[in-house]
Amino acid sequence: MTLHFTAPAEVRSLRWRLTLLPRHDETAVHSWQGTRTVAGEPVEVTVRWREDVPKGVYRMRLSASLDGGGEIEQSWPVAVGASTVRQPATRTAARARAGAATGAAADVATALAASMADGAAHSRATATATASAELYDIYLGNLHSQTNHSDGGGVLDQCTGAQEPQHGAFGPSDAYAYAQQHGLDFLMTSEHNHMFDGSDGTNRAAAASAVHALFQDGLRQAAQWRTDHTPFLALYGQEWGVISHGGHINILNADALLGWERNAQGELLADEETPRSDYQTLYQHLRQHHWFGQFNHPQRDQFAINGQPLAWSAAGDASMLLCEVMNSSAYSTSTDENEPRRSNFETGCNALLEAGYHLAFSSNQDNHCANWGAAYSNRTAVLLPRSTPLTQAGLLDALRARRTYATMDKHSQLIFTANGHMMGESFQNRGKLTLKADYASTAGRSIAAFSIFHGVPGRNGKVAAISTKSKRTFAPLPGEHFYYARVTQDDGKMLWSAPVWVTQLSP
Repeated sequence: MTLHFTAPAEVRSLRWRLTLLPRHDETAVHSWQGTRTVAGEPVEVTVRWREDVPKGVYRMRLSASLDGGGEIEQSWPVAVGASTVRQPATRTAARARAGAATGAAADVATALAASMADGAAHSRATATATASAELYDIYLGNLHSQTNHSDGGGVLDQCTGAQEPQHGAFGPSDAYAYAQQHGLDFLMTSEHNHMFDGSDGTNRAAAASAVHALFQDGLRQAAQWRTDHTPFLALYGQEWGVISHGGHINILNADALLGWERNAQGELLADEETPRSDYQTLYQHLRQHHWFGQFNHPQRDQFAINGQPLAWSAAGDASMLLCEVMNSSAYSTSTDENEPRRSNFETGCNALLEAGYHLAFSSNQDNHCANWGAAYSNRTAVLLPRSTPLTQAGLLDALRARRTYATMDKHSQLIFTANGHMMGESFQNRGKLTLKADYASTAGRSIAAFSIFHGVPGRNGKVAAISTKSKRTFAPLPGEHFYYARVTQDDGKMLWSAPVWVTQLSP
C-alpha cells in the first residue's frame, strides 16, 4: 500500500499512523507508523500488507500530526479477500432524463420502483418512499475547482502542484468547456479569495480596481457560458480562508469578493471585508446577504470560533449547506477517472453534524490541473423535481433542501428516506421510525457493505452505525436525532446519502 501526504509549505515533518480495525470495533487488527520529512513537498510512504489478515470488511484509519500543530484523520472501509455482498444492487438501469445533453441525469422513481419486484412487504415500503420522493432528476457535477483566476488551470503535462496565482494556462471558460465535454452537468470554479491580487501572500502593489475587475470577469464568464451552452450550468464562486489555523469554505452564490488583504495605499483587495480566519463574522456576513457555503475538506482543528474548532453558530447553521466528505487529489493529471489518490473527510463532517450543523454531503475533485471533472468518477449529485430546468436558482433550492448525495461512482444512485420523508428533510415524529435506503447501479455493481448512521445534533459526540441493512424500523428515544446511509460497493467505491433530522416526540 502507498500513502500520499501533501502538507502546507511551512510544515517540515509529520508523524503518521495507519490502523486496520474491524468495521464496528476499536480493537486494532494491525497498525503501521512512522515519521517523515515533508518540507512542503508531496511525500509517498509504502507499507507492507499483512498476508494473515482474515477475509472481511474492515476500517482503515489514517492519522497524521504536523510539526506546526494540527491533527488530520481519515477513515476508509476496505474489503479484504472476497467481497461479502449483503444484498444485490437494485435491479434497474436508471433512465437518462429525456433531452439531457450529457446523459448524467437519472429518474429516481425508476430506481426506487425497480425494487418493488422483491416481494409484497418490500413493495409496500418502496411505494411509500416513492410517493414521498415523487419524481426527481439527478444532476452530477463538481462544486470545487480552480482556474488561472487563482492557483489552477495548469497544463496537464506540467502540472505537479498548485500554480503560481494567475499564471495557469486556462481560465473559467476553458474549465466549463472541458467539464461539459466530459459529461458533467455543472461545474463551479471556486477561486481562492486571497489570490485575486496575483499572490499567495499579500501583493502590496496590487490595484484594488484590478482585483474587483477580475472577480467580476469570472461572474461574467459563467453567465455567458450559461447563456450560450445550456443545459450545462456554469458557476463561479470563491474559496474563502487559509488552511493554516483556518479552513477553506466555498461560497456558492456571492456576487461580491470577500477578503481581508490591503495594498500599500490601504485599499481593500476585495469588495467586502471579512477578517482572516474569523468564521463567526464570515457566517454572519453570509446570513446577512443570503449567501451559502460548503465546508471544504474539513479537519478537526479547523473552523474555530472563540478557540473552539468546528464550533456551531446559528448564523453558520443558517448559511452552510454542504460538507465535502470525499475528494480526489487536487493535483491529479488523470483524465480517465482513475486517479488513485483520494481523501476521506467523513470524520470532520460527522463532527460538524454532531456540533449541530444541518449539512448534506458533497464529493468534489478540487481540480487545480486542467482536467475538470475527469480525474476520478466521484460527483456531487443534486436532485431537482422532474423536468425542472437546471438553473442557478433551481440548483440552490435543491442544495438548501439538502437534497443531495455524494458518490465515488457516477453510475450509482442512493436515495434515503425516513417514514417517507426525503433525505435532507427535518421533521417531527411520534412512535416508530422506518429508515430506508434504495441503491441502484447502472454498471452492474453490488453492495459489499451497508451502514445506517445515527447522531445527535449539539451533542458533540460520536456518530455510530446502528444498522448494516438497508431498512430499519424502531422507536427512537425522545429528542433530536440525525441519520444517514452509506453504501460501499464491491469495487470499494462509496456513496453517502444526505441526513434526515428527526425530532422524536414522547409517546
